[in-house]
Amino acid sequence: MILHPRILLHICCAPDSTAVFERLAADYDVVGYFHNPNIHPLEEYVRRAEEAKRVGRILGFTLEPALYAPDAWDRAVAGLENEPETGARCTACFRHNLMAAAAKARELKIYWFTTTLTISPHKSSARIFEIGREAAAAHGVRFLETDFKKKDGFKRSLEMSKELNLYRQNYCGCKYSLRS
Repeated sequence: MILHPRILLHICCAPDSTAVFERLAADYDVVGYFHNPNIHPLEEYVRRAEEAKRVGRILGFTLEPALYAPDAWDRAVAGLENEPETGARCTACFRHNLMAAAAKARELKIYWFTTTLTISPHKSSARIFEIGREAAAAHGVRFLETDFKKKDGFKRSLEMSKELNLYRQNYCGCKYSLRS
């Protein structure tokens, strides 16, 4: 049996975790972390969290629980409510979630962490990498910079989501993305 290093995978949603887990599993023992206090309303958060748990059971990775703390997220994006999608509010959101993921990795004594955020064709991997490095430095861990949308990663996530009959949301998650 080959032992792989552990990696904490910040999961933004179940569909995006599928192809990312598939890629990481060859080289890492993946521990999932669904931390998304940005998701609104609570019913949507619960639905996405349950789907993340289901994917973990199906694909065989542990999922660490996170508290739903939308007030902390609101403070993290305060003053950015009117920013357009993909703007400064999204950067603050990524920072909030990746800081939490880096802190969780450190707490669990996991040296590496990464995120499913880079599988989205709507998100800048370069910006996510910058924030990931910042979070890693702040918490004494390493960030794995991988653009999971490359090599048909997003396409593969769509295929796997269909095969697993996963719920695929039609908005990023926050109350501000609902109005877009």
